[in-house]
Amino acid sequence: MDHVDTIITGGTVITMNADLDIHRDGAIAIQDSKIIAVGASEDIQSRFEADEVIDCTGQYILPGLVNAHTHAPMTLLRGLADDLRLDVWLMGYIMPTEREFVSPEFCRLGTKLACAEMIRSGITAYADMYYYESEVAKETAAAGMRGVLGQTILKFPSPDAESYEESLAYSQQFIEDWKDHPLITPAVAPHAPYSSTKELLKQSAQLAMQYDVPVLIHISETRQEEEDNFEMYDMRVVPWVKSSGLLNAKVLAAHCVHINKGDMATLYEHDTTVAHNPTSNLKLASGIAPVTEMLENRVTVGIGTDGPASNNDLDMFEEIRLAAILAKTAANDPTTLPAKQALLMATRMGADALFIGDHTGSLEVGKFADLIVMNANTLHNLPHFWRDPDAIYSQIVYAGKSTDVMHTMCHGKWLMRDRELLTIDVDEVINEAKEYAERVDAFLTAHEGDVLSKLLAVGGLERSESFEIQVKAQITDETIIKNLFNDPDVEVLREVHYRQYDTYFMFDDPNMGRVRYREDDKLDEKGEVSEVRARLTYTMPTKEREFNSAVLLSHSRFIAPADRPLRFYMEYFQASDVREIRKERQRWRIHYQGVLYYVNIDHFLEPDIPGKFIEIKSRTWSLSDAEHKANGIIRIMEILGVSLNDIVQLDYLEMEDKVK
Repeated sequence: MDHVDTIITGGTVITMNADLDIHRDGAIAIQDSKIIAVGASEDIQSRFEADEVIDCTGQYILPGLVNAHTHAPMTLLRGLADDLRLDVWLMGYIMPTEREFVSPEFCRLGTKLACAEMIRSGITAYADMYYYESEVAKETAAAGMRGVLGQTILKFPSPDAESYEESLAYSQQFIEDWKDHPLITPAVAPHAPYSSTKELLKQSAQLAMQYDVPVLIHISETRQEEEDNFEMYDMRVVPWVKSSGLLNAKVLAAHCVHINKGDMATLYEHDTTVAHNPTSNLKLASGIAPVTEMLENRVTVGIGTDGPASNNDLDMFEEIRLAAILAKTAANDPTTLPAKQALLMATRMGADALFIGDHTGSLEVGKFADLIVMNANTLHNLPHFWRDPDAIYSQIVYAGKSTDVMHTMCHGKWLMRDRELLTIDVDEVINEAKEYAERVDAFLTAHEGDVLSKLLAVGGLERSESFEIQVKAQITDETIIKNLFNDPDVEVLREVHYRQYDTYFMFDDPNMGRVRYREDDKLDEKGEVSEVRARLTYTMPTKEREFNSAVLLSHSRFIAPADRPLRFYMEYFQASDVREIRKERQRWRIHYQGVLYYVNIDHFLEPDIPGKFIEIKSRTWSLSDAEHKANGIIRIMEILGVSLNDIVQLDYLEMEDKVK
């Protein structure tokens, strides 16, 4: 009789192997980290003796679940900003908070909390994408879990890198440090096509192929992503990613909600696998991924929870059940994606999706002992019917819960026994997580209460103080501009014709200032749009100073490109009042006596403000400079023939109020 470390016996063994063998009174023999034998209890116990024999009568024994996609450290951001659109949630709240708080310590604690939750949920292996991934690896290995861990790479600065080149260098070092670890598979993780350049994707693929490690990436999560990609590159997302060479590597693509059959054929051709994240996709209203069609087109699909800040938990039993039910609803066919297939996607096929299926994902001789034991005799899982051999899959998928998991083993080591975690001090983790929550709360409270902070927190934007000398007057004849052109002290540098769409975000407290979102549509000689740009400006309502009883000094505290759609800012600022102005503007940039000025002639399209207005303005940086330029503006008015009586002290919003 051979000696082994552990025999697990007496329960129903659901192997999830190629033949989907089930042993109702089954057993597993384990030596070191490997499964030595699987079969009937009587046979195993006649062949092996063990130091430890675990009686699992009345329980299910099945492979540990594989979470195909998550962002483990984001447990510390769980519940941070819910019920928002993906871009507002990500760009307006998550990324600003990450820039403020994400650090090696943050990633270690968040991963520890995530591992505790996943072990209790029956997860033994997971794919992760985040920052400081070497810290994620340390905590994952210490917890005893198996991880395919991807170092995130972005085309803009991230919490752990100032550039994507720096992220690539970090990734290479991460791979070299962890490549031969028994539990950790390092990976390269360019975040998504929309947050990458083609060169970034190309270099990510080259790095992954050099070391034969996977690539993790988000693909086609939202319809907007597809539309934006087509508008920018005249290609759908998957073909564009393919054109970068990324799919030549071993790629696990998260989401794929809006791919079509052509995309699926491309994924299959390149052995690209998919992580389906049903709860996250529903919660963020991204849509329902065409999982049935992917499987029909032979694409390997695993199931993931996504990050705990967008799900909001790491419960794979919820995901497996929802994956099966959603597919039926989408197809209007209750036979679609049966329970057996759903469980397969969370075990053996999930491991294949992570490119670790050769050594985990099913209970087979030679594979690692990654398994869980579930209580089958709970009230919500009784009675049991054995007439249909597939009924056991239905019991697990449709009635099973994560709280039914009694024991969790990974790599032949117990991580949980009788619901008690053995590798993580839960109380310590909970207390540290509470401290982080208080700090994040304080940060977001300040962020929410101050418009400038909220602007700066969006990311990719920089604060820019700007002072401006300006005067505005109503005119009846716009040909007066020719007087300026004919003056010997005036040099016309540039002339531009715009159609401007201004949206003002106003707030109850006037001390908070206001934000203007402006879209400038540049018009060509035919009056057609040739170029579009958008900008944000944050101003205070008060004027800093007045010169000559006419020229005003104003203070713009923030000006920057607006790189998100207007809808984003509508939802993000939650202004008490939103006002809109539409106008056509002819702008001249001139030198008057060697000093730069801007001259605008504005005609209102909406609201119906009669007449036309001329504005003369110049940027300034000191009071003496402001006074000098104010005097210059008065002289420019004289050249134009504009009287001081024609000057309008109201701004355009105040004029709109008068019209109303």
